Amino acid sequence: MDHTEREVLRRLAGRWMELANLPVMAERKRQWTALKDLRAERPMVLFETRTLIDFFSDDELVSTDPFLRGVERRLRWDIRHVEEVGDDLVLEPFWRVLWEIEAGDYGVELTTERTTDTLGGHVAYHYNHPVHTVADVDRLHPRTYEVDRESTLRHATLLDELFGDIMPVVLQGTSSFLPSLTGDLFRLIGNDNLLAWTYDAPEALHRIMALLRDDRVAYYRWLEREGLLGLNNGSDFVGSGSPGYTTVLPQPDYAGTPRLRDLWVWLESQETTMISPRMFAEFFLPYLADLGQLFGLVYYGCCEPLHDRWDQIIAAIPNIRAVSISPWSDFQAMGAKLGRNYVFSRKPKPFPISQPTPDWDGMQQDIEATWAAARDCNLEIIFRDVYRIYGDRTRLRRWVEMVRTIVGA
Repeated sequence: MDHTEREVLRRLAGRWMELANLPVMAERKRQWTALKDLRAERPMVLFETRTLIDFFSDDELVSTDPFLRGVERRLRWDIRHVEEVGDDLVLEPFWRVLWEIEAGDYGVELTTERTTDTLGGHVAYHYNHPVHTVADVDRLHPRTYEVDRESTLRHATLLDELFGDIMPVVLQGTSSFLPSLTGDLFRLIGNDNLLAWTYDAPEALHRIMALLRDDRVAYYRWLEREGLLGLNNGSDFVGSGSPGYTTVLPQPDYAGTPRLRDLWVWLESQETTMISPRMFAEFFLPYLADLGQLFGLVYYGCCEPLHDRWDQIIAAIPNIRAVSISPWSDFQAMGAKLGRNYVFSRKPKPFPISQPTPDWDGMQQDIEATWAAARDCNLEIIFRDVYRIYGDRTRLRRWVEMVRTIVGA
């Protein structure tokens, strides 16, 4: 790292701290906490920029070391987000270092093939789906995990020496928990088998789901035993783009060492939207519920509609606190079901803003429909799964301001 790289990183750390210490950040944290404590004062608004492929270019980076390039990218990205988007994103006044953990495989190789679109994006991909027959299930086994403490501590020390006098560097465990049981099921057996085996091979389907559940339980318990957990009741995204601020966690008997029951977990099952509620409750929900009971609070859902199976889900997972309401959900039905007892975590349709000329009328109608259904709910509106804005970053703030005008936030 030469002098120029060092000074750039220190300057960025200084700017981060300037933004993190603004009074508006403390106010946003207070309001996020009120929302997740189910006493929302106003709708909270976020535009998740992480998926945007034209929000930031690596050509702007000056660091040459791969680890420091990642740090610089995050610094520049989040600073730009706060300065330009104007939503309720919170920057905390410290830099968080996570334990570096690697996982083994399930006994089969999961490979991903990607392609490039006409504009140079790398969004499209597919998996090889290595489990083709019921006999292939015998090849599967739970994964093994390993933490590289030496590398993690080395990186934490490097950053502390680099800008620790400007921005505190904190070693704070792990990030969000996303078991993705049916996600890995899909990667292993493919969509055709996922559908057909509910009829043709139900025992094999249950075997895989049990293996995936047991794999996650073993991993989470290992993290707990090894002291690798970190509280996620702050700016961490604990669900579908949703931060975890709450006073409910950690538990009242928390003594300084995080346990699973002090944390949020994000459960979802996007891959089973075509499965009936009855078959979902038979083949998938019990395994999700087993994981949910390990944790203190649950954020449930992502892109799947939930109105036709919500009653079954909440009966099986009573510690759900926030619920993802995708464009495919019945807003009115879910607004009535959730009321003030949960967080109504709304996800607008991505395509109206991700085309060369944004459809502002369509976006306005979408938010108006949300507000009509969730006016009396604990509401957060999170725009995510947007991949391209054609270099026009001004449309992000315009969307935020439009939403705030409609919902009075």
